[in-house]
Amino acid sequence: MADNKSPWDDSNDSPWQGEANTEKVVKFRRIKKSGGFSFDGGAKLIIGAAAALWLASGFYQVQTNEQGVVLRFGKYVDTTEPGLHYHLPYPIETVEKVSMTQERSINLGVAESSRVSNVSRAFTESHMLTGDENIVDINLTVVWRIKNAKDYLFSMRSPDQTVSVAAQSVLREIVGQSKMMPIISGDRGKVEEDTKLELQKVLDDFGSGVEIVRVKLQKADPPKQVVDAFNEVQRAKADMERFKNEAEAYRNEVVPNARGQASQILQGAEAYKEAVVNKAKGEAERFNSVYQAYKKGREVTAKRLYLETMEGVLANSRKVILDPSAKGGNVLPILPLNRNNQTQESK
Repeated sequence: MADNKSPWDDSNDSPWQGEANTEKVVKFRRIKKSGGFSFDGGAKLIIGAAAALWLASGFYQVQTNEQGVVLRFGKYVDTTEPGLHYHLPYPIETVEKVSMTQERSINLGVAESSRVSNVSRAFTESHMLTGDENIVDINLTVVWRIKNAKDYLFSMRSPDQTVSVAAQSVLREIVGQSKMMPIISGDRGKVEEDTKLELQKVLDDFGSGVEIVRVKLQKADPPKQVVDAFNEVQRAKADMERFKNEAEAYRNEVVPNARGQASQILQGAEAYKEAVVNKAKGEAERFNSVYQAYKKGREVTAKRLYLETMEGVLANSRKVILDPSAKGGNVLPILPLNRNNQTQESK
């Protein structure tokens, strides 16, 4: 059995002895002494350029409307603001850029191919029970945006679905606490504001990193099956309100006039009362003064009273009484021509 001699063996028994193999042996020995094979300058340049490009790939730009979330082997490391930043190149670290100003929206009660697979689900979403046990058909639009990139990426698996489910739950609660007529007739602003506040509170409790921008009720009507009956009831209520307003207008017209007349009558009665009382007081004072004078001179007072009484009685009489015993008894009678003419004209 032949021995396997090493080509590096210097013994004379080596099979690599000979002129043809001597140069090979010398060359391999030089390589062995130098520590191995050596690369040329071109290979070193290529490797250096590749390493530089790999390191340079760690630079990234965050726009003014974005936030950057740095992940190291998939784990959160840092959140970066707008500007130029650097991270360890892939696959060590990666960056997720999230738009912070983009407004996203979801619609409840509308069959969309991206969110609702069939019409029956949209029907279920849109029909809600009110506090007075009526059913309303509601379409709601929720507009939201991201306020915390880290929470948005790591707290929710499906943000649209999470916001949709939370909005539907909150809206059902708000509608269930309200009556049907305010929701349909015009008090939608309160429902929208209450839904927005409560939905934001629920999403904050989830740590979703989402901000609700606005909530808008696109439609709030009774179900189609009873819309005709509902419209008839609304027309009857409108007529009732119109009659009520007309009656109120008539009342506003009649009541002030009646109050004015009553006030006028009261004022007249008050004036009459004052006149009668004052007259009575005056007559009482006159009687007292006459009585005092009568006590001082009874005959004179009695005669004065007689003359005053006769003067009052005969003032309206057409007869003239003359005293024949008085001086100048020869009096020429004068016919009352003016009075006679007035009497004839009146006839």
